[in-house]
Amino acid sequence: MPYVYAPWMLPFFLPWALLPWDVAWFFWRGSTILLLFWTVGWAYVRRPLSTAVAVLLLSFPIAANIDTGNVNLILAFMLWAAQVVRPPLAGFLWAIATAMKWVPIVFLPLLARRARGWGVAWLGLMLILTVATLPATVDQIRVVFAFPRPARVDYLVLLWATVPWIWRHPQPLWWASPSAWPGIAARVRGRMGRWRARLAGGPRAGLASFWVAARDGTRAFFGLTAG
Repeated sequence: MPYVYAPWMLPFFLPWALLPWDVAWFFWRGSTILLLFWTVGWAYVRRPLSTAVAVLLLSFPIAANIDTGNVNLILAFMLWAAQVVRPPLAGFLWAIATAMKWVPIVFLPLLARRARGWGVAWLGLMLILTVATLPATVDQIRVVFAFPRPARVDYLVLLWATVPWIWRHPQPLWWASPSAWPGIAARVRGRMGRWRARLAGGPRAGLASFWVAARDGTRAFFGLTAG
């Protein structure tokens, strides 16, 4: 398999290249299985039946990732941890997972509000590193899209990262109920009205309030799924 990650991530993988293959593979697979058992145990204590169903539905992508040693399952654990650690570390875990595979970007709403801000900041720094390593980054992107791959069913394992959020919320899909839509619409209209009021003060006032408007916009958007 070719190296398909950002060039600036090479130091993260270098220690594995220094280990004998059998040692590295044993440690990688063993740590993955132990983390999987720990997360399953955490979920099972709280919702036994739901956990059993989730593990059954994700059994194929979980097995595929363990069998091939794919990093997707590790990224799921990173997204899991990002929901329980302090905001700076939570944002970093989400950002590094996103920079590595891109797909984890959709899991930003699962983080606490402060962690989301840290995550966006960390991801911005990683984008700077990505641009700084041109043209090697272009070569990496070419390899990603040129390398033949089967259907990426293994990405479904990232859904395991939603378990902590769903298990902690008695009604995680409250926003999908039609009865909640009027309240959501009212919140969005209220925040948009405050943005217009800030920007109505002229260019200088608009520039000064840009950060506040962006912050409130982020909260309005992600607040739909925060509960």
